[in-house]
Amino acid sequence: MSISLRALIVEDSEEDCELLLRALHRGGFEVDHQRAYSSASLQESLKAGPWDVVISDYSMPGFSGIAALKIIRDLRMDVPFIFVSGTIGEDVAVEAMKLGAHDYVMKGNLTRLLPAIRRELEDARLRREHKEAEQRMRQLEKFEAIGQLAGGIAHDFNNVIGAIQGWAQLGLDESQANNRASKYFQSIRDQSQRAADLTRQLLAYARRQVLEPRNTDLNRLVSETVALLRRVIGAQIEVKLDLASEPQITRTDPAQIEQVLMNLCLNARDAMPNGGRLNIETSTVQLDASFCAQRKYLQPGEYILLVVSDTGTGMDEATQARIFEPFFTTKEVGKGTGLGLATVFGIVKQHSGAIEVESKLGRGTAFRVYLPASHGAPEAARKLEQTPIRGGDETLLLAEDNEGLREMIREVLGILGYNVIVALDGADAVEQFKSHSAEISLIVMDFVMPQLNGPDAYARIAQLKPGVPVIFMSGHAEAVAMPDSLKAARPAVLQKPFDRTLLARTIRELLDFRPA
Repeated sequence: MSISLRALIVEDSEEDCELLLRALHRGGFEVDHQRAYSSASLQESLKAGPWDVVISDYSMPGFSGIAALKIIRDLRMDVPFIFVSGTIGEDVAVEAMKLGAHDYVMKGNLTRLLPAIRRELEDARLRREHKEAEQRMRQLEKFEAIGQLAGGIAHDFNNVIGAIQGWAQLGLDESQANNRASKYFQSIRDQSQRAADLTRQLLAYARRQVLEPRNTDLNRLVSETVALLRRVIGAQIEVKLDLASEPQITRTDPAQIEQVLMNLCLNARDAMPNGGRLNIETSTVQLDASFCAQRKYLQPGEYILLVVSDTGTGMDEATQARIFEPFFTTKEVGKGTGLGLATVFGIVKQHSGAIEVESKLGRGTAFRVYLPASHGAPEAARKLEQTPIRGGDETLLLAEDNEGLREMIREVLGILGYNVIVALDGADAVEQFKSHSAEISLIVMDFVMPQLNGPDAYARIAQLKPGVPVIFMSGHAEAVAMPDSLKAARPAVLQKPFDRTLLARTIRELLDFRPA
């Protein structure tokens, strides 16, 4: 089987060039070549690259192999450079190697040329893979730093936004319908929801979303999502599904993975303004240690692979290097936030997966998403009863360190009829529970607080009164270990910001259906 080889031959003699090509052909290479014999012709040939190897004579009229080597190295091109000469001496050859040549072969002994080329091609492949792995790691480190900043900002903003939304809703409830105050409160609530959507995307990028994972058939999720998207994608784009014949089970939060698929499909649509083809594929793949060695963010094992590819405009390397950065976009001002692919990146990483992109200008783009495979049947979503909002007269313990959010939630709970005992942090929550344990029927508690975080505070409370229902409020999913007592309590988790309807229904669900 022939091996394709793109060879740039720096040689003034056409006859010697033909001898080299015959030797390469006999050695099993299918050669695509250009011949250069001067500085100008070399510069022109380099533009037609990339080249797999440069084979150069040492001495030529008006030009030299050393000059050719210097031109290539000044351009920082990492391409194997081999001298083939009838005049080069050993001392000169050693000096050439110091300047960046990889090997030298005498024209009278071309038998050394083929093994030298094979060796250098393999070394170049290893260098390239090592460089790509380093670039991926640097990108991950950069994304991690940006993610920590974004996550911290989003966490603080969520407390503020939650308070604004809550007070706006209370004002809306108190104002008369269709008057000016009502319209003002409605506008405040709507705008705060837009801010909440942005912080949610930042949290997804920072991998701090509160996930609700369950066994999900990716085939079914793809089919249902694409059915919803077909009208948005447009009739000018052909959508082709190539889904595995067996269910593709992965343990994910379906709503988050649906967002990944929607973002990738809509990006593909935007890349094909004049129409094209959108391909979506699923399959099960086994990733071995050698594959994962070049991708430190993956562990060997079984994965579900989702591929979303298009025949659109494609991207250059500079764009590909930045597409997962938050707020980076190639679209016109006002046409995108630059958070779509950043959100995709964060969601996939939070699911212990990976995403890679391959793209060529004018030839389209392919995204490959790896999600850890799971086993078992798909699980249905847990749904709250869509009953009217009800309150009660039970006593609740509210623990929240953010004053604005704490006062808003206390007001909401009071309007619903509950008696509310307020704690300023986790340690205060434990002390308040000690004083009122007989009265308290349920705890509403922030996940992260000073003095004592929510899970640790609840663990102490559960020792005093095992099984007391708890709702955790979280600005983002923190890496806090859950004690066994918390797992046994099956807590509800509400991601900030949330509306009063969800809070009210969650409280009633826990109080009305708790074990006797």
